[in-house]
Amino acid sequence: MEHLLYQLHHLQHRLYKMLKSIEFFGGEDSSKQKIYHIFTQVRSIGFTDAMDDHEKKKLGIFNQLNFYQLITGILVPIIALVSSKKFPVGEWYIVTLPALISILVLVLNSIYKYQAALLCYFIFYPVFTCVIYINGLNLGIELSFVLYGILSVFFLQDIGYMLFAVSLSMISYFILSVAWKDYRYQLETYNFVGYLVNQLLAIIYIFYGLYLIKRENSDYQLRMATKNRELHKKNLEIENQKYEIVVKARLLEKQAEELREANSVKNKLFSIISHDLKSPMYAMRNLFNSIVQLNLSGKEIKEMLPDVINDLNYTTDLMENLLQWAKCQMQSNVIHPQKVDVTKLIDQVVQLLHLQTDAKKISIEKTTDLPAYAWADKDIINLVLRNLMSNAIKFTPEKGRIIIGTHESSSFVEIYVRDSGMGISKEEMAKINSNSFYTSNGTNSEVGTGLGLMLCKEFLAKNNGHMMIESEPGVGSTFSFTLPLAK
Repeated sequence: MEHLLYQLHHLQHRLYKMLKSIEFFGGEDSSKQKIYHIFTQVRSIGFTDAMDDHEKKKLGIFNQLNFYQLITGILVPIIALVSSKKFPVGEWYIVTLPALISILVLVLNSIYKYQAALLCYFIFYPVFTCVIYINGLNLGIELSFVLYGILSVFFLQDIGYMLFAVSLSMISYFILSVAWKDYRYQLETYNFVGYLVNQLLAIIYIFYGLYLIKRENSDYQLRMATKNRELHKKNLEIENQKYEIVVKARLLEKQAEELREANSVKNKLFSIISHDLKSPMYAMRNLFNSIVQLNLSGKEIKEMLPDVINDLNYTTDLMENLLQWAKCQMQSNVIHPQKVDVTKLIDQVVQLLHLQTDAKKISIEKTTDLPAYAWADKDIINLVLRNLMSNAIKFTPEKGRIIIGTHESSSFVEIYVRDSGMGISKEEMAKINSNSFYTSNGTNSEVGTGLGLMLCKEFLAKNNGHMMIESEPGVGSTFSFTLPLAK
């Protein structure tokens, strides 16, 4: 109780200082500023930093309405005092109760008892208004019940409190305005102007309260819409960032996979270089050592030469593949596509490998004489053709046949190499299709590394091409690939 009296005294002192600070003779602008300052201070009673904007605006509206009703509650007793007709003293005290309720509400808000302030307002105001009317005083303020009902819907969050406040206001309004007619004191009779002022103030408060509520709801919806837009924008930014992270992660994963594959190829190449290149070097060294140390005859030297030539042919193919692979790795995905006459390129490769085909008495049959033009890197396609032709020669027995030709469609050129060789089993085909290193000896024990087919697939992919393999063990194989048609 002492704390409540202290707060009441504090609020009274605060209002006194605000009213005292007004200097109405200091100029129109100065007076307006002082009044606006007072109005702002009244609205901000009970504000805390923990409140959001919506809560502060609702509390500001509540403080504003109570302040106006405080002024009205002071004016009504003053009007009763200056009335020309005698006003009962007991009733005059009753008329002062609404002003005391507004003071109590503002005090409770100032000490942060918001729920208690709301309950005092929506219970005491209707009850004390009923007390005024029950004591036989008709001051023309019955429309205030409508105001209490409207405001309770906006301010009271608890549905039970809200229904109680609305019911109390509406029942009181019906009883005192319609059913109850026994009034000893009619303000309309004593002071008609005061009666009209009370009626007008009630109407003004109703519409002003509705206006404040509507404006706050509109502002709240606008703020929420703005926040939603900002939130949506931030969500989009987060989604974009997540997408970029996923894309980068996939790119890094792809690069890591490519690096692992490159390391695997590199390790295999080093293994090939360190192991398989020794054989032809040792063969040549042994040949020359034998010639020098054993004084071999020409016939004996000639008998040793075919094996050395096979080793050198293998070494030559291997070195060309290694050099081309290293070149592509250094230049990454850089290729130099151009219009390539595939028929002419086939003639060049056949001519280049004629010694190998002549050594095994293999016949070469070309099934096209018309020019076929592809759009690709000429050096890379030359290497692919040499590898496929070398493989066909390697796995075709003596006096066998190799057919090489082209098919042209509306959008691509197909080049194929068909041999009558050993063919490829299903197990071997699975290894080739899985890009595993696969090698086997040829019909004359020619050795290989399996590197050629892997490089062919990689080089064709860079030229928007694709390789196909068809084979039947004991019958032969067909290696074909497609390239974009040159326009």
